[in-house]
Amino acid sequence: MSKFADIQIDPAIVKRAARGDARAHGIIYRAFATPVYSVCLRFTKVPAHAEDLVQETFIEVMRSISKFRGEAAIGSWIRRIAISKALMFLRSAWTARSQSLGDDWNEVTPGDAASHGISRHPDEALDLDAALANLPSVARAVVWLHDVEGYTHKEIAGLMGRTESFSKSQLSRAYQRLRPMLTVPDEDARAESAALRSV
Repeated sequence: MSKFADIQIDPAIVKRAARGDARAHGIIYRAFATPVYSVCLRFTKVPAHAEDLVQETFIEVMRSISKFRGEAAIGSWIRRIAISKALMFLRSAWTARSQSLGDDWNEVTPGDAASHGISRHPDEALDLDAALANLPSVARAVVWLHDVEGYTHKEIAGLMGRTESFSKSQLSRAYQRLRPMLTVPDEDARAESAALRSV
């Protein structure tokens, strides 16, 4: 999970930001710029695009902060704006020209990554990042939203302007592509097991 929830901002700072205080805006930006960049980079894979999305996110945050009611943590609110901006980028006409969002796969396999044989051990996080980087942007976004951010297929469908079936099929196909990259082949597993027994 992203680090948004760990960041605490004094409610007085949020109130000052809502009144247009530039210093309060700066405090909020410095507190959340890194996790916003991290989320945006996961969606785009291109640092320059992620940097642009960070700027767009904070323009929206400062424009809308007077409407922030405090019903959820400010980090959750900012994370949602960042995800929305990243998804808008993926749906943009420029991006749509380079890849199809309309790939409607019919194979739907319910369940999360663990049930598809994909390991969730922390020591394999780097392998997971590398594997996710090999997915198309839309599939990577669905995996991230579902498995990391905890969105439901209905919520993902709403965010992406698609159907729940589209979200499920993207997730299923992504798992199919990730599985060979993240599982240890049987021969390697047997060799590792034998090596451990001989120690």
